[in-house]
Amino acid sequence: MINSNQRWYIQLLQDPLTACALFFVLLFCLTAIAAPLIAIHDPALLNPTSRLRPPSWDNWLGTDQLGRDVFSRALYGARVSLAIGAICGLVVLVTGAILGLLAGYVRWLDTVIMAVMDGLMAVPAVLLGVASLMAIGSNTFGLIFAISLPFLPEITRLTRSLALTIRNEPFVEAAVMAGTGTARILWRHILPNAVAPLIVLTSYVAASSIIAEAILSFIGIGTPPELPSWGNMIADGRNSFQRAPWVIFVPSTFLALVVLAINIIGDRMRDVTDPLNHGGH
Repeated sequence: MINSNQRWYIQLLQDPLTACALFFVLLFCLTAIAAPLIAIHDPALLNPTSRLRPPSWDNWLGTDQLGRDVFSRALYGARVSLAIGAICGLVVLVTGAILGLLAGYVRWLDTVIMAVMDGLMAVPAVLLGVASLMAIGSNTFGLIFAISLPFLPEITRLTRSLALTIRNEPFVEAAVMAGTGTARILWRHILPNAVAPLIVLTSYVAASSIIAEAILSFIGIGTPPELPSWGNMIADGRNSFQRAPWVIFVPSTFLALVVLAINIIGDRMRDVTDPLNHGGH
């Protein structure tokens, strides 16, 4: 676990590359929030007379096959893609942490929970996500559920492993001897000491969820076509790639940079929170 005297978030900022990645992700989040103020055109406005125009003063990053402004759509697309990444990461973190804590501390639940997780892991992630989405429907809830489900076993197994280790610590045994309830032990003693590794894994889940949304949208079963997500923008531009490569290049670049930045942050968080790594001391 992390030394209590260490401030891992300060160590993140001390690394120039990680600080740049944090700044980049924060900038993208703020830009997505302020999209209505920054966008130079309505992202849904159709203009057949301006189809596939290259970048210009009127359209900074060009237009797509329907004459829609690529820059404005990319800004609004950040809203959708980043929101899905954040929500899926949060859903997996909360659900996986609860199930993992119960499996690692309440013995009779361990067999049941881990059997379910093993069953989920036995199904290929892509097949599991697509099957879930087709069963629930192509709506916001279905998309979040389909993306989150394949990542759930990993978070659950990590939390269980941490709980099994921490439950044998003297301070937990002392709490048990003092008659502290199970819920309080899990919340006050075990969870705080398992947070850092879970946050690291959640960062990877968020990045992977953004990619998953783009893939599902690209094949036509992700976000609704009318929403300007990065995945939909890439799908919209595939038929005009040779004539107007910017239609795909812009959202693809934004997606790649955001995912890269999140992974850099996750890698550094792993380093500073790993007790076996000298960089974490």
